[in-house]
Amino acid sequence: MERTTTRQTRTNKADFQTREDNGERRIEGYFAVFGSNYDMWPGASESIDPHAFDEALGDDVRVLIDHDTRLVLGRTSAGTAELRVDEHGLWGSVLINPDDTDAMNAYARNKRGDVNQASFGFDILDEDTEYREDGSVHWTVKKVKLYEVSLCTFPAYRETELQARKADYANLRKRHTEAWKAEQLAKLKSHERT
Repeated sequence: MERTTTRQTRTNKADFQTREDNGERRIEGYFAVFGSNYDMWPGASESIDPHAFDEALGDDVRVLIDHDTRLVLGRTSAGTAELRVDEHGLWGSVLINPDDTDAMNAYARNKRGDVNQASFGFDILDEDTEYREDGSVHWTVKKVKLYEVSLCTFPAYRETELQARKADYANLRKRHTEAWKAEQLAKLKSHERT
């Protein structure tokens, strides 16, 4: 199913590492993990396909703190951030600017373990929807437009994203029910003719 939506975020626990080599400080780790379910609400989940970022890594992606566009730690187009995909997920490394107090504070907080969440901001360009026998629904995000990745304090979906997903779910359920009713009506009419 091809679609576009408003910018969304997904957050997960991350094991970021701080590293210092030749006077340069870096924060490195996974901003997204493949094969993990993001639970949106009871009965609704989402996962990221291993190829979801394949066409997104050439874009100009920023590394932020808590999705705040005023707190930029690095940027791929500036060469101060690197992103790549491996079998585990979307990995990133950001070079910390020693002249930026916010960046140095983020480095120190991450080093102490005070900030250990990762997130990414994106638009969904393609996804699959699976209705499971237990009544739950699962989305697999297959292709994204990636805007930013963030070090985060709290893992949470924004309420607007949940509302958008719930509206998607309600529309899909309605179409599914209408298709089932039409199929049953067609069977009934076919049976009446015989």
